[in-house]
Amino acid sequence: MRREAFVDGVRLGIGPGSAAFVLALSFGAEAQARDWGVALPVLFSMFAFSGSAQFTLMTALAGGSALAAITSAVLINSRYLMMSVALNNSLRGGRLSRALQTQALADASFVVAHRNDGGYDAARLIGASVPQWIFWVSGTAVGALTSPSPSLMHDLGLDVVFPAFFLILAVDEVRRSARAFVAALLGATVAGALLLVTTPGYALLGATVAALIGVLPEKEESA
Repeated sequence: MRREAFVDGVRLGIGPGSAAFVLALSFGAEAQARDWGVALPVLFSMFAFSGSAQFTLMTALAGGSALAAITSAVLINSRYLMMSVALNNSLRGGRLSRALQTQALADASFVVAHRNDGGYDAARLIGASVPQWIFWVSGTAVGALTSPSPSLMHDLGLDVVFPAFFLILAVDEVRRSARAFVAALLGATVAGALLLVTTPGYALLGATVAALIGVLPEKEESA
């Protein structure tokens, strides 16, 4: 069963992996434009495997200190704390084994691993992250080597592929429960309001407060 779940996860991870490849092209090209070379952005993608954190750190480095850049990247990835708490009860094995399993935690993998009973399938989570990691690293390499211009990405419509795909995932997730719908609506509202006064990165970070709805006790069904 775990092998079947892993293979199913690999299949489900190809879609978001393809979208990640497009975003990785932009990251690789931007890194090359900032004189990072080819090896550094590829190694960064191999070990960080986080588009939001990588773009945040690269942008922050251009306008501030290394400490500010690292702090921004850590804050933008703080959402994984909430995600890992939700995933915790679905993991098996000792502390080291569980820690290794959580290295596969990615946004799209977290969604596709969600079971109808509220738990998560760790094998499917890992399987979904495999193609995404491959696409992310290879996309970074291609972007750094070819340096496609932002105007070309825009003309081809590639700049909307990644957000559009995650919108599809979000819609599928919020259909599962009223609580998920309320959390998504609240998150969008918070992000929209913060965009009026701050940068997109901090707006995204602020929107994660909507996930706190998950800690509220669920209403018990009457017998």
